[in-house]
Amino acid sequence: MEVTPNPTAIQTASTPPVQTNDRDALSSDFETFITMLTVQMENQDPLNPLDSQDFATQLATFSGVEQQVKTNELLDTLNTQFLSSSLGDMASWVGMNARLAAPAHFDGEPISIVANPPSFAERSELVVYNDQGIEVQRSSIPVSDDEISWDGTGANGTTLASGTYSFEVIAYSNDEIIDVHTPDLFTEVLEVRSIDGQAVIATEGGHLHPASIVSGLR
Repeated sequence: MEVTPNPTAIQTASTPPVQTNDRDALSSDFETFITMLTVQMENQDPLNPLDSQDFATQLATFSGVEQQVKTNELLDTLNTQFLSSSLGDMASWVGMNARLAAPAHFDGEPISIVANPPSFAERSELVVYNDQGIEVQRSSIPVSDDEISWDGTGANGTTLASGTYSFEVIAYSNDEIIDVHTPDLFTEVLEVRSIDGQAVIATEGGHLHPASIVSGLR
């Protein structure tokens, strides 16, 4: 999903659309049920009365549903309060570089990557793909957890166009692939917001990522 980030703003959840109150609806249904049950009892056959146990079971079922609705409403309220508090705590993220395993926007500036191939690998490669999933570069990288810099050079040695690129680290042993994973990279946080009850960060290029995948900040 594409957004236009606001570097200085922290956007909280928008006011949800007006919805039917489940609690009011249930209360109305419960009153209707009681009315029908009363009429049924008043007009039952004295020689063949309805089983009182059935009445008790139906009443207990309605009561249980009503309590569940109340519990769900309370949980929704607590979740909204918690998310608002979390967004406030995340205000300091704006302007920092977040570490996460995700595609990145390239605009001519080098991208910092932590490839971190398995320490027992004999060699490893960094493979770069454009936003169409086409490989645009493949290069050897050290078997190390040290940070490396990708300068946007393509397979033909020219600088790639601005856009979104994804990365893949492939590790080998005895010329056989032993590991393939998406490396961590650092990208600037432009905005923190709430979408569908989830805290997300907006990064360069208008990308949105769940805040939960951020493994570091600097």
